[in-house]
Amino acid sequence: MDLKYYIKDVPDFPEPGILFRDITPLLAEPQAWSITLDRLTQLVAFLKPDYIVGIESRGFIFAAPLALDLGAGFVPVRKSGKLPRATFQQQYSLEYRTDTLEIHQDCFKVKPGGRVLVVDDVIATGGTAKCAGDLVGLAGGTLVGFCFLIELTFLAGRDLLPPELPCLSLLTY
Repeated sequence: MDLKYYIKDVPDFPEPGILFRDITPLLAEPQAWSITLDRLTQLVAFLKPDYIVGIESRGFIFAAPLALDLGAGFVPVRKSGKLPRATFQQQYSLEYRTDTLEIHQDCFKVKPGGRVLVVDDVIATGGTAKCAGDLVGLAGGTLVGFCFLIELTFLAGRDLLPPELPCLSLLTY
């Protein structure tokens, strides 16, 4: 199945000059959604993560079921002010703004130093993924790689990530 068929281009969203890749048609088609999750699981299984970190908000859509498929815990990385307990914070830059992400300080207490895979829907410039990877380190996890549904290769986001770690993408544009 060609999953790109279910991803729609939206020009000038959220700002002029940005071409947004809309994944909602893929999520609305049960067979495409199921195949996507199966392919993501196969793509990352060799990393044997103890935890899957999902980046707010669309990263949650992929990270939570991926964690279940791999028998791993799910840890959310959220925007500032959304987590209820003590957090580590990190600022990052996007193509069109800066923001702050947070992770609970005790999120890896079940398995300190556990193997952590960061998951998001898209890697563009790499700022969000790098920030999440930095937060994993601050919280005491062992970062083992990054996984994305979509990679926008022309923005070279993977160049911002640690070169010694796998950066896996199901689809590239």
